[in-house]
This record gives sequence, C-alpha cells and structure tokens, in this order.
Amino acid sequence: MKIFYSDLFSITLPPHHTFPIAIYRLLSERVCASALAGPDDIAVPHVASDVEILRVHTPDYLRRLEKGELTEKEIRRVGLPWSPELVLRARHSASATIEACRAALEEGVAVNLGGGTHHAFPDHGQGYCVLNDAAIAVRAMQAEARAERVLIVDCDVHQGNGTAAIFRDDSRVFTFSIHGENNFPLKKEASDLDIALPDGTRDHVYLAALREGLEQAFRRSKAELAIYLAGADGYEGDRFGRLKLSKSGLQERDQMVFSRCLDANLPIAVTMAGGYAPNIDDIVDIHFQTVRAAALHAEAYKSKIGSQPTSRGAQDESEAFLPPGR
Repeated sequence: MKIFYSDLFSITLPPHHTFPIAIYRLLSERVCASALAGPDDIAVPHVASDVEILRVHTPDYLRRLEKGELTEKEIRRVGLPWSPELVLRARHSASATIEACRAALEEGVAVNLGGGTHHAFPDHGQGYCVLNDAAIAVRAMQAEARAERVLIVDCDVHQGNGTAAIFRDDSRVFTFSIHGENNFPLKKEASDLDIALPDGTRDHVYLAALREGLEQAFRRSKAELAIYLAGADGYEGDRFGRLKLSKSGLQERDQMVFSRCLDANLPIAVTMAGGYAPNIDDIVDIHFQTVRAAALHAEAYKSKIGSQPTSRGAQDESEAFLPPGR
C-alpha cells in the first residue's frame, strides 16, 4: 500500500494555537515504525503544479496566495498565519492526494497522511484549509483520463462546504458529507447527499446513518474512484466535534467504508482530515487506526481482485477509463 506524507514541510504557529500541527509528524513516525508499508511504499509527493491547482482555484487567488497578498480578513478566515512555508505545505498536501488517487487506481487503496482540506473554495481558503486537495485530485484524475466519475465520502465532523460548492454543477462527482448539523460552517452548502446529525450523536446512531448514506451514495454515484475524508474530529474527546463517537465507533466507521468499497471493487484514496482533541495522542491513535484499516483493506482488495476478473471501480469493464498513452 502506498502512503504519502508531507509533514517535512511544516509551519510555525503562535503559542497555544488550536491547529495541532504536530499530529502529522507523530502520525508519520508511527506509520514508519509500523509494518503497515515497506520503506519503498512511503514517499514524499511531488509539489502540486500551477496547472493542477488552477483546475480548481482561480488564478487571482493562487497569485495572491503565492505572493502573500491575502487580506487580513482572508487570513483570519483561513485561521493560519500566511508564510511561504504554508503555501509549500498546501501544495504538497494537495499533490499527496493526487498521488494517492493514482496509486489507488493501480492497487485498490492508498493513503495521504494529511489532506482533507474541504473548506477551501475556488477563490478563498477557510477553516484551516488553503487549497482543496480532494477537488484538485479529482480534476487531475479526470484530466489524465484515469477516472471520470468520483465519489467523495466526507466523514469529517464539519460539512465539506468548499468541496460541495466546487462540484455543485458537475454530475460526474458525487459529494457525500455526514457531519454535525450545528457545527462549523454556519452556512452549509448543498452536497449531493448531506446527513446532518445532532450534537451528542453516539456510535450506533452515527453508524446506522452512515450505512444508509453509503448505500445511497454508491447507488447514485456510479463511481470509478472514491476519496475518503476520515476525520478524527467526531471523537467524543474532540474540542470542536460536538459528537460522541468512541474510538471503537470510528474504527467501525472506517471498516464500513472500506467494506463497501471492497464489495463494489471500488478503488479508494484516503485522507486524514480534521482532529482537535486536547490530548494529541488521541488524534494520532484515531488516524493510525484508519491507516491500519486501509492496510487490511489493501490485502483484502488484492486477494479479491487477484482471484477473479474484474473491472476497475464500480463500472462495467467496457466503459473503463485508460491511462494516458493508451
């Protein structure tokens, strides 16, 4: 299983800032110390190019982002201080999801140990999100003729408003967001499928809603690739989450998503998305169990696909997209 990381490109935050930047380094260290992937399967992604980014974001926004010309209001909306390192990190995080999608289409599953920046819109960032990595990756897969129809399964506790807005008029991309109804953002966008849950929702209610949502999303999307935002912020100990999901409940969530993809022979790229528990080890634990579930899925996918002739994704083989150079 291919794993991509970009924690080498860190940013400096003010003391007591609520964004837990250290989780990416700690998660990467734990994954590298585990046996979930070999050394040759863990890599730093390329730097996302202007061409890749501009398929989603406006030229004016990218230019001002690069030059440090965002207004104070725009920087406050992002919630992270601007720096050249912030831009470099955002580019690598976006490219890690591109690389994960490419690898997933070849091997069934791949992981970005970051990403999930679903609040970024074409012309502005928001909520700790500078560039929308999932949207950039979708457009890359379409431009490279690797996958046309994509399902985004967003299990971050906050609605994927930027992603929903970007793909609002694109019937090839199905956006499914299951989130807290009273949580950020205050103004929700319309995903193709939104499931909004009340504060205090616990495991059994969440998992029942997710199961129904996945059934709808898979039936309606006819996808060739899934991108999974596996947020850790639905955890009961999260400072911003407002749901009451246990670690075991989040583990069941991951298993449910992977199981549904396995049933459909659907390749899946995984991103980590949010997590804000006061104890940073809790965030790392939750993200690590997602990576571990992905590794188990990789073995199951390989075994299943190796034992039977099958098409890539959920479509008929005669309709499969081929890579460039066909």
